[in-house]
Amino acid sequence: MNQILITQKIYVTPELKKKKKMYKFEFFISIFIICLLFSYYIYAEYDRNKGEKVSQEILANLDLHVVEEDEIPASKVKLEDEVLVVYLNNNISEEISLNSLIGEPQEDVAPVMHTTENGETYYISSVLNIPSLEINYPVLSETSDELLKISLNKFWGPEANEVGNYVIVGHNYKNKTFFGKLPSIEIGARVELTDMKGITIQYEVYDKYLVDPTDVACTSQLTNGKRELTLITCNSTGKQRHVIKCREIL
Repeated sequence: MNQILITQKIYVTPELKKKKKMYKFEFFISIFIICLLFSYYIYAEYDRNKGEKVSQEILANLDLHVVEEDEIPASKVKLEDEVLVVYLNNNISEEISLNSLIGEPQEDVAPVMHTTENGETYYISSVLNIPSLEINYPVLSETSDELLKISLNKFWGPEANEVGNYVIVGHNYKNKTFFGKLPSIEIGARVELTDMKGITIQYEVYDKYLVDPTDVACTSQLTNGKRELTLITCNSTGKQRHVIKCREIL
């Protein structure tokens, strides 16, 4: 049986040409956006790894005389009829009676300066170590967007290991560097803070919760004469903050 092949001629109309061009344009735009996002991811990962390298360089070059616990002088009560006023970021002030502060006035401890191989200079306030999470980083003495890319930053509070609430902030990176592991910390975990005099004091996590970025109540200096740490990082969406509260182990 003979088969008859009938070909159908397709007429290319102006409308069809227009659709074809539109499909090509959308295809090239999609490829461009994918390449752009991939390039951004590569750069962001490079930037994170660069900051991690600088942070570990600073840590490796810190030359501190570590003071044993039995070398730390015993605290004494200091009584004065004065009031200390602390201003928080939301302009709320707190009046703290100095009668509640324990310990003799301590001499100011200047941050340790470190100049990296690329010539950048940073000032270190303390070293934070959380053994259970393998978090071990220098804490830079100030906070800024650029410094947060380098290491953990001191955000608020007294000098390290002094009476009050020493607040540390850091990025929650997906590659688990800096405070990337912090949200998984458990109540009761040990946290170690070494100041620039070489004194290491152990703290214990007693609370953890989420807050909005505008809520700075966790930075309060009302600690009833105790040494406290507050660790802050973003949650996975960046819309809230993880707050980890720690208290000195006596």
